[in-house]
Parts: sequence; structure tokens; C-alpha cells
Amino acid sequence: MVRRVTIFGATGSIGQSTLDLIGRAPDRYRVVALTGGANVARLAADARRTRAEIAVTAQEDRLDELRDALAGSGIAAAAGPAALLEAAERPADWIMSAIVGAAGLAPGLAALRQGTTLALANKESLVTAGPLLMDTARAHGATVLPVDSEHSAVFQALTGEDPGAVERVIITASGGAFRDWPLEALAGATPEQAACHPNWDMGQRITIDSASMFNKSLELIETKEFFGISPDRIEVLVHPESLVHALVGYRDGGLMAHLGPPDMRHAIGYALNWPERGDVPVERLDLARIGSLTFRPPDEVRWPALRLAREVMQTGGLAGAAFNAAKEIALDGFIARRIGFQRMAGVVEEVLTRLSADGGLGIAPFDLDNVAQMDHLARVRAWEVIAGTDARGT
Repeated sequence: MVRRVTIFGATGSIGQSTLDLIGRAPDRYRVVALTGGANVARLAADARRTRAEIAVTAQEDRLDELRDALAGSGIAAAAGPAALLEAAERPADWIMSAIVGAAGLAPGLAALRQGTTLALANKESLVTAGPLLMDTARAHGATVLPVDSEHSAVFQALTGEDPGAVERVIITASGGAFRDWPLEALAGATPEQAACHPNWDMGQRITIDSASMFNKSLELIETKEFFGISPDRIEVLVHPESLVHALVGYRDGGLMAHLGPPDMRHAIGYALNWPERGDVPVERLDLARIGSLTFRPPDEVRWPALRLAREVMQTGGLAGAAFNAAKEIALDGFIARRIGFQRMAGVVEEVLTRLSADGGLGIAPFDLDNVAQMDHLARVRAWEVIAGTDARGT
């Protein structure tokens, strides 16, 4: 049976890996829609190669460029937020949500309303509006499959098991570019240094988030929202080899660990073939050659984002939306060299403190409008904090 597939964020690393897997079995898939951002040339080339029905760029001012690139192909071109939602509403059997940031939430919700299978690589959707996303899936009979390597690993370790027997969930972190740096050296860390991951091949923003552990902080919240695990039963271990992606501990003392190479095609391929397992072209681990695996607890002085994530989970409500938005702006500030690497967590904490003092973080009704309003407000507050940092020179 030919499956209809849509890929949001097709030009990013997750989207490209998804296209790689689909391209290996072209007779099994028909591409409905591909979406991207500024890389219009890649988006158009992929749309032509896969014979997509429509290609959409999120940037409205790039529409003419996309149309020119698709001229004569018969592939429709569109741009902007409304076009993304229209693409999400096109009938598809399987939709990859790989847009980076809070911008992925609205298209993901639109996709779920058609009762489809949503492969979720956009962790921000669960962080900012986990209850809304999961309730929408249940209401429309849709399926959400995790694509983060850690959550795919947890999902697989839970298959066939009694959720009530789960005692704890452990997600692993590589530690990123600065895991072995002296603490005093972090003050001078540059965006270029932070964007060099020791194990994974990812985009600039997510790689810097890995170095700061903001990525893992989002995944802590994501674990709570997706699996319904209480925060006190979710742990993080630093695992430099990035081969054990997660472990699930059961009440009999047993631990179910998921191992695999640091290649996102495994998690993507699992979601693409679920509920079956298909052939995925990833490295097969040679444990004898690897020899040993190492683990250590995370240092929350080095990575204060982990503490902030636990505070966000305790607060609930719209705290996740505020946390994610402030994190995105702090990252912008670091990339622009307006703040230092260690200052990012400070910016996020100041924003959460200000918004908590204003009231409403944990009590506002959970709907898309309120999530969007909190997202906007947190971004404004984050820029205010960064401007204050500029003024103080710290």
C-alpha cells in the first residue's frame, strides 16, 4: 500500500533524513507536501525529486523565488503561516513534524485534527502545549509517535509492558561541546565552538542547545507530557558515547535500555515503519569493539537549564511556553554575541521570575491563543532582559 507522506521542516536535518529513507523505497510513498524556510533552492529540488503536490516556504517574501524554482514542474507553491496550515490539512497517512521551535505547534495541531499519524520531532510542541496536543490527538483518533532519539527509545522500551510497572525513566545526554571544559572557560565560549557536537550531526541551534543542555531540558518536559511520567521519576545521565538513548526502570528492579548508533534515521525509521520494524540503513553496533559505556550525573552548576526545566514542570500551565520562548531568544542573543554562553540560562530564569510575579503562568486556560500570547510575551521580556544585560555590560 502506498502511504501519503507530508514533511514539515523538510530542509532541516530531520527532514533530510526522512527524505533519505523515503527515497530508498519510492514505490511505497507518495509525497503530499514539503515545507521549509529560507533554503528555497533545496526545498524546490526536493519537491521536484519526490514529485510533491505542493511546496511551502514559511517565509512569505520568498514565494516568488519558490515559484520560479518550481516553474514547469506542476508542483504548487505557497508561503506563510496560513499556507503551512493548509498543507497540514491536506490528507496524509503520515506527517513528520520537524519545524524547529514553537512555530511547529499550529501545523501539528492541524495535522492531528485529520486523525492521522504525527511523527513528532518538534519537541517544542509538547513543551509549550503538551496537554493541548495530546488531548487533540485523542479527540480525533490520531496517533503521535516520538522522533527524538530519547523518546523513541522510551517508547520502544515500553512496548508490551505495563505502564503502571514503570518506576523511573532515564534519558541520556551527550553533554555537548563543552562537557569536559573547565567551568571557568565557559565564559569565553563562542557560538562556533558551541555548534560543534562531538557525536551528532545536527543544525546550529539544536547543537548549541545541546551544549547548554537546554535541549535536554526541553526533553525532560517532553518526557513528562508524552508519557505522563511524574517529574520526580525522570532522570538525566550524561553518556558521552551517545549509544544508550534511554532506559526504563521497572518496579522489579529491571532496566530496559535502548542502544543504537547516533543516527536520527533510526528513530525516524521506527516511526515511519511503526507498528512494524523495517530495514533502516544505520550502523550496526559492534559492542566488543566499543568495549565500555560510561555514565555520570549531570552537573547543574554547569547546566542550570536542567534545574529550570524541573521548576517549569512543577509550575505547569503556560510555564513551558514561557520557558521555550525565552530560551529561543536567549539563543538568538548568544548567536548574535550580545550575551555570553553562561548568560543564556540567566536570561531564561529572569524571564520566568518576571512572568511568575505578574501571575498567570500556571493558571491560564490551555488553548492555542493563550499559548501564543505567552510565547509572545516571554519573547518580549527576554529581549528586555538582554537589553538590560547590554546596558550593564555583563
